[in-house]
Amino acid sequence: MLALLGFLTIGVFLLAIFTKKLSVIVSLVTIPIIFGIIGGFGSEIGGLMLDGLIQVAPTGIMLVFAIMYFGLMMDVGLFDPMIKKIIQIVKGDPLKVVMGTVFLAMIVHLDGNGSATFMITITAMLPIYEKLGMNRLILAGVVALGAGVMNIIPWGGPTARAMTTLNAEAVDIFNPVIPAMVAGIAWVLFASYLIGRKERKRLGIINLENIDFNLELDEETKKIRRPKLFYFNLFLTLLMICALLFVWLPMPVVFIVGFIIALTVNYPKNVDQQARILSHAGNVLLVASMIFAAGIFTGILNGTGMIAEMATALVRLIPDSLGNYLPTIVAITSMPLSLVFTPDAYYFGVLPIISETASTLGINPHEIGRAAILGQMTVGFPLSPLTAATFILIGLTKVDLFEHQKFIFKWAFGTTIVMTIVALLTGAISI
Repeated sequence: MLALLGFLTIGVFLLAIFTKKLSVIVSLVTIPIIFGIIGGFGSEIGGLMLDGLIQVAPTGIMLVFAIMYFGLMMDVGLFDPMIKKIIQIVKGDPLKVVMGTVFLAMIVHLDGNGSATFMITITAMLPIYEKLGMNRLILAGVVALGAGVMNIIPWGGPTARAMTTLNAEAVDIFNPVIPAMVAGIAWVLFASYLIGRKERKRLGIINLENIDFNLELDEETKKIRRPKLFYFNLFLTLLMICALLFVWLPMPVVFIVGFIIALTVNYPKNVDQQARILSHAGNVLLVASMIFAAGIFTGILNGTGMIAEMATALVRLIPDSLGNYLPTIVAITSMPLSLVFTPDAYYFGVLPIISETASTLGINPHEIGRAAILGQMTVGFPLSPLTAATFILIGLTKVDLFEHQKFIFKWAFGTTIVMTIVALLTGAISI
């Protein structure tokens, strides 16, 4: 019964947002509440929602101040030199812009933080896309591809969860899939090339060589730029990145303190500080509301036990005759299941059950972990409505969630298929 309610909750939610009958935020809150009440959890629903909100609160706080910080860095002009340099390199060629975007996303995502990757990459590249008249879906899509394939790194969330669940080390889970990851990166670059070539054919190459980015700013924007504080802002940003990488402070604290320092130094007057905060309030409200709505969604599904029952039901559906193909099945389904399961639900709920099933069939459970990270919340996380980072991605690029998923799904799924084939050929997973 609980498994059925869980699948109905997910199914109705996806149907609601795919058909655009309800907004994402309304769907995230109302649909699990309705099915939670149907399941007999009416008296507990408030507590489950609160538990979900508490779980996402640190992430929500971090994202609010991270968006404010990087928005402020855009205001002061920190990324202007980078944007000018990229414009000089790409010379108005949409193909080079797309390739530059995916390279930047992969480099930035070396820290394993999807939210930061999206904020940094999109903040830097969006003005170029707008200047050339390029489709913002391409920006969201190729950034998703670049960040997704790099999210397999051992310090990324999915691989770390897989190692924890299976009591394994990086040498057991990550090292064997390195060739597959390299193949995935090659595929992402190839896909980005095809996407960029199509956009170049649509727009042509625009001459931007003699354009000075700063001179094109309107007077109001020029007033809020702080070119004299460029090196201070650069140092502060690099210091914050180091603090995140080496965990000197909790992530929310880093962005809160960093934002306050940057705001105070760049805009000492109270009236200017209020103006900068208000200028980013709309974007902050959109992302924060989505995050807390997603917390309610996952809080109800986890608290009612729906996700655990869904995991058990899925394993029971696998016929005995397909048992030996279990690693391949897990690999192929890993990316699409990112749309259904949160990383915690999959790696702490589904993976233990599947790995135990594999063990009884004489399959090394580590193979299941390797198969899972080929797509589940790695390649798949920038498309999933269950991750806060996805809403940052679509919020900053101002694209519709379903349109984003429809545009990039085949390329993301192709990444998983390519990596699965290489993983099979190299023996990382068996058939």
